[in-house]
Amino acid sequence: MPATPPSLFPPIQPTRHGMLAVDDLHTIYWEEVGNPNGIPVLFLHGGPGAGLSPQHRRFFDSHSYRVILFDQRGAGKSTPLGEWRNNTTGLLIEDIERLRTMFGISRWLVFGGSWGSTLALAYGQAHPERCLGFVLRGIFLCTKAEVDWFLHGVQWFYPELYAEFIAPIPMDERAACCATTRPCTGRRRAPGAASRGEGCSCCRRKKSSPPIRSTWVSAAWKRITWPTAPSSRKTS
Repeated sequence: MPATPPSLFPPIQPTRHGMLAVDDLHTIYWEEVGNPNGIPVLFLHGGPGAGLSPQHRRFFDSHSYRVILFDQRGAGKSTPLGEWRNNTTGLLIEDIERLRTMFGISRWLVFGGSWGSTLALAYGQAHPERCLGFVLRGIFLCTKAEVDWFLHGVQWFYPELYAEFIAPIPMDERAACCATTRPCTGRRRAPGAASRGEGCSCCRRKKSSPPIRSTWVSAAWKRITWPTAPSSRKTS
């Protein structure tokens, strides 16, 4: 019986990495892996704000592909961490074009998952002539129904995890904070907080306690079978 093939390619280290200042506030981290003469690929991580993981490099055959990965504004190794100002989809698309130009790539395959699939489609709409094609997984289009499921749907399956997720938010703020992602962008600055992102108690808890974040993501995305999204979507 043949051996079961691995689900991912072997671990690989970046051949190059660095930082790129994209405006007066944001500097983004980037890395390149694989064959410099291979098919160029742009990898877009999820979140928004989840950042890169070494595992993301393992989606690709390093002998066949030249992969460009980067931490989007406010995420991962990009600075300032958690910054929501000057951080929009349009500006992220501009960052992608800066990277493409910097690497001298004419067209590339766009690979994105979850929020990364949303950004991939937005980039493709803005610059179709720069895209060889798309590989999209865990498609997430940021509709209200999808955001509601992401933030609150898990409470019906794993109430103990949901209770832990919202525990840092004061009781008198939960209705507003749990109704929208906007209050969690740091509407309040905590005493001694170095940035707006640290002003939100739930953001501080998630950043300072990785086990809670990983447990939440595992419960929300890996262990739950999500309902099928409606076939007709309202776009804005």
